[in-house]
Amino acid sequence: MRKRLLLCYRRMFKLNKKRKIICKVLVLQKYVRSFWNQLVGCCIGYKSIKYRKLSSHHSSSSTRAVSGSGFSGSLTAPCCCDHSIESLEDLVALKICILGDNQIGKTSFLTKYVGKETGEESCSTTGLNQMDKILCVKGARISYSIWEVQGDVSASTQIPTACKDSVAILFMFDLTSRRTLKSVISWYQQARPWNQTAIPVLIGTKFDDFVQLPLDLQWTIANQARAYAKALNATLFFSSATYNINVNKIFKFITAKLFNLPWTMERNLTIGEPIIDF
Repeated sequence: MRKRLLLCYRRMFKLNKKRKIICKVLVLQKYVRSFWNQLVGCCIGYKSIKYRKLSSHHSSSSTRAVSGSGFSGSLTAPCCCDHSIESLEDLVALKICILGDNQIGKTSFLTKYVGKETGEESCSTTGLNQMDKILCVKGARISYSIWEVQGDVSASTQIPTACKDSVAILFMFDLTSRRTLKSVISWYQQARPWNQTAIPVLIGTKFDDFVQLPLDLQWTIANQARAYAKALNATLFFSSATYNINVNKIFKFITAKLFNLPWTMERNLTIGEPIIDF
């Protein structure tokens, strides 16, 4: 009987010891990961971002509903309010910048969001493509001026113009090309001196082509993209302009952040589905 009790005590002692070791290892891993993320963020030069709020006048105005938007109280919709051209008091003009390599789908993404009916005619200059879209948010009109920098040799001279005064910078890469993902760091470092407060968003394009890749390759690219997003302290979206996957949701996210509007966004890390990580 005593031998059995001794054996039981010894087994319990060993189990408790193993549990303590496992707990210590898990805590250590957590601190190491946190330290690594902070270290990489410091190397890139990230600073905290302050967001704006809608004024009490706009907040008290009527809310325009958008079915299936995922927002609490609704958020963005193409402006269909009856505003006179002379009255611009309630128009909030905001600028957004899009950066990334050539041939990754930036223009398709922008065209899909702006649309032929709701978007203004594009204004193209050397190395820059600019489009506008007006939305109604809680009774106020938001005019988004979206500047796309073409990923050619002239990009370095156009980045200051596009980034200055932007409230958000979208860093894009092709999900089927890891080279374009690696280029994101260079784009970020070029943009940072001209704007240190814009909301950073990392966007993987061509999700419809990405899902045709082998699952192990999808897993590798997704993990690399998540690591880059953490380093930039950016929210990560996988998108497709062809099938309108997460295109509108990205701008809803930006608008909610800018004006501190309630929105429940679900995190999705499932391989084979459009990832959203934050």
